[in-house]
Amino acid sequence: MAWGNQTLNSDFILLGIFNHSPFHTFLFTLVLAIFIVACVGNTVMVLLILLDAQLHTPMYFLLSQLSLMDLMLISTTVPKMAVNFLSGRKSISLAGCGTQIFFCVSLLGAECFLLAAMAYDRYAAICQPLRYPVFMSWKLCVLLPAASWILGSLDGIVVLTAALSFSYCNSRDIHHFFCDVSALLPLSCTDTTAFERLMFICCVVMLILPVAVIVTSYSCVLRAIIHMGSGESRRKAFTTCSSHLSVVGLYYGAAMFMYMRPVSKHSPEQDKMVSAFYAILTPMLNPLIYSLRNRDVSRGLKKLLGKGKLQ
Repeated sequence: MAWGNQTLNSDFILLGIFNHSPFHTFLFTLVLAIFIVACVGNTVMVLLILLDAQLHTPMYFLLSQLSLMDLMLISTTVPKMAVNFLSGRKSISLAGCGTQIFFCVSLLGAECFLLAAMAYDRYAAICQPLRYPVFMSWKLCVLLPAASWILGSLDGIVVLTAALSFSYCNSRDIHHFFCDVSALLPLSCTDTTAFERLMFICCVVMLILPVAVIVTSYSCVLRAIIHMGSGESRRKAFTTCSSHLSVVGLYYGAAMFMYMRPVSKHSPEQDKMVSAFYAILTPMLNPLIYSLRNRDVSRGLKKLLGKGKLQ
C-alpha cells in the first residue's frame, strides 16, 4: 500500500552500523565524541562570528551559515542513531523518516550552493580587491545564503514528495543508520526509474553546477595568487583558499560518490561508510579546518575565551 495510506504504527527499522560488541561500542563512543566536537565547534564558530565585530565581513558571514548547516545536519542523524543504539530499539516512525529525508537533502543541497558562494567571495576578494564592495555587497552577501537555503529546501521538498508517493510492500528494514533516499528505494514495490532520473537531474543542478562555479573561481584565484608581488599576501591568500578547497574536496567528493551513481550500483555497507563521512565527520572537520588555519578566527577565539586583549 502507499506510504500515505499506511498507519502510523508501520514504522521502518534502521539496522544501523553498530552492534553491541566491544569494538562497535568503542566506535559508537567515538561517534558520540565526534558529534560533541562538531556541535561545540560549529556553535562556537557561529557565536564567534556573531559577537566579534572584526569578523563581520561577507566571508565570515558565509562561514557562519556553513557552520549552522553543519550543526543542523549532524543533529538530524546522530541523536536518533544514539537513541536507537542505547535503547535497543531500531524503529523510526514514518514522520521521523520523512523529517530526516527532508533535512538531510535540504542541508546537503544548501551546502552545495553555499560553498559555490564562498568560492565567488574569494574570487571577488583576491581578483577584484578594489571593487570587492561592489562585487560582494552586503545585499548580495545576504541573498546568496538565503538562495542556498531556499534552493536546498526546494530540493528537499521534491525528494520527500516523491518518496512519500511510493508504495513500500517489501521488507521494512533500512540498511542504514538514518533514512536516506538511496537506502529507502530498494524497499519500494513500485517502479522508481523515473525518480532515479529526477535524482540524477537534481544532482547535476546541486553538485555539478556549483562545482563549475568553484573551479572557475579558484582558477582565477590561483592565477591572481601566482602574480602577487608580496610574499605575505600570497601566503595569506593561499592559506584561506586552501582551507576552502579542503572543505570543498571533502564534501563534494563524498556527495558525488553517493548520489551520482545508479541505485543498482549501491552497496549498503559502502553507502553507510560514505554517509558517515559527509554527515558525521565533515561537520566536525569544517570548523577545525577554518579555525586552525585562520589567524582572524584564532584571535577572535582567544578574545572570546578571555585569553586575548580587546583591540
